[in-house]
Amino acid sequence: MHDQIGGHALWHVPVLGTLHSDTILTTWLVMLVALVLFAWVGASYRSAFVSKRQSVLEGLINSIADLTVSTIGPKGEPFVPFFIALGVFIFFLNEFGAFPFKDPMALPFGGSPTADLNTAAAYAVMVFFVIQISGIRREGLGFYKHLIRPMPVMLPINILEELLRPTTLALRLFFNIFIGELLLFVIVQIIEGHIKVGGFNLSLAASVMPFFLEIFNFLVGLLQAFVFVLLSIVYLSLALADEH
Repeated sequence: MHDQIGGHALWHVPVLGTLHSDTILTTWLVMLVALVLFAWVGASYRSAFVSKRQSVLEGLINSIADLTVSTIGPKGEPFVPFFIALGVFIFFLNEFGAFPFKDPMALPFGGSPTADLNTAAAYAVMVFFVIQISGIRREGLGFYKHLIRPMPVMLPINILEELLRPTTLALRLFFNIFIGELLLFVIVQIIEGHIKVGGFNLSLAASVMPFFLEIFNFLVGLLQAFVFVLLSIVYLSLALADEH
């Protein structure tokens, strides 16, 4: 068991520098799991019968598609596959920390990659560039006229607002997932510490908490994936608005 939370195994790679190897390996594993899962769901379409997995997948796709198009308008339809992939993958990343790979089994991967700020920031920056590139493709450099509206003196504030959007996206995702892992770490330490307060066995009482905390973390992971996608859609809608 590690004596600290938030620690990472490191790779020292020429040019790239120091990397969090456990985060990278876990992300690759989640990618593999996601591909296998979608292949399994896709295989069900070979049958003429509608399976439960098809219904669940199509319900998810329709929900995100409806949210995207209703928020952005018809211009948002080409972005539906992007937001589906973004939401599903972030959900998998959030929930992977529920599996006890890293510490009990002494494996070089495990935990939620989104509990690493580098991962959360990478997705927020990706969304930021999708928005900037989409705006430029639509309006050219005139896209940035919004930075001087309603008056040129607002330029510094508007630039700050533009930069704070990916920052808040990353920090919201990171802190919510990291706090869940931190709470689980604290409870495990209490259980392993055999702590008694007078005649009350605190460690024994805390032994039931991981079950409820994992349910809570699952719901938080689901909610944060949805919030990340929702805010990304809203930010893109602002960039593609007709009166942008």
